[in-house]
Amino acid sequence: MVTFPNCKINLGLRILNKRNDGFHNIETIFYPIPLKESLEIIETENEFQFSTSGIPLPEQSENNLCINAFNLLKKDFSNLPAVKIHLHKNIPIGAGLGGGSADAAFTLTLLNQKFNLQLTADKLKYYAAQIGSDCSFFIDNSPCFATGKGEILEKLNLDFSGYKILLIHPGIHVATSVAYSIVQSVVPKISVKTIIQQPIETWKDNLINDFENPIFKLYPELKEIKENLYNAGAVYASMSGSGSAVFGFFAKDQSINISTPENYIKKELLLSLI
Repeated sequence: MVTFPNCKINLGLRILNKRNDGFHNIETIFYPIPLKESLEIIETENEFQFSTSGIPLPEQSENNLCINAFNLLKKDFSNLPAVKIHLHKNIPIGAGLGGGSADAAFTLTLLNQKFNLQLTADKLKYYAAQIGSDCSFFIDNSPCFATGKGEILEKLNLDFSGYKILLIHPGIHVATSVAYSIVQSVVPKISVKTIIQQPIETWKDNLINDFENPIFKLYPELKEIKENLYNAGAVYASMSGSGSAVFGFFAKDQSINISTPENYIKKELLLSLI
């Protein structure tokens, strides 16, 4: 069986405080976008196998979240047969797009379907939350207001059909652990849940990603990308998550001419929002 994990962007991201368990309480809007990779799972009579192609994975393969997802289910379903998992990686790594979390969530869902484990969406989210803070989002895979570590989800009805997104990945890997170590906690006066319901033209000064200021100091080129998106006519632009991907919302019928130095732009993707 084959499935196609997609990624997400964050619309606003506020770091509220640090928890006793070492994580941070946040609030953000997770919004799925149609940048995808492929994931295949087949049953095998041999031992478990995992392979990848596409974008090289920087970490050791035994730490991959797809493997973690399989092992997590195997603990509760001892009869789960050995499988061969192949991941073709297309979503940039260390970009704040949640590609690894999506891969894990889609692995859980595909194993549930393939072997008729009869797990409900809530149970799949329970497993996903043990793998990563934003992993649960990809079970329902629809716009959500996220709180807690990112695992407490409230579905939102958002319509961006009149817009397209230019997503730029500058080829920079930002480690989430580093980003959290330098970000400052702030309790916002207005929740991102409230701001997101306001006209998109009002978001520029109100819908804030708390990671931007510290990450922009480390990588000034990311700030330049955001400024160039606004100069090109974006109605809203932001870094996603802890970076390094930056995106801009443009009117669907608008032509885009963005000035961005070629020496650090590795990937530009124009995505229609349906």
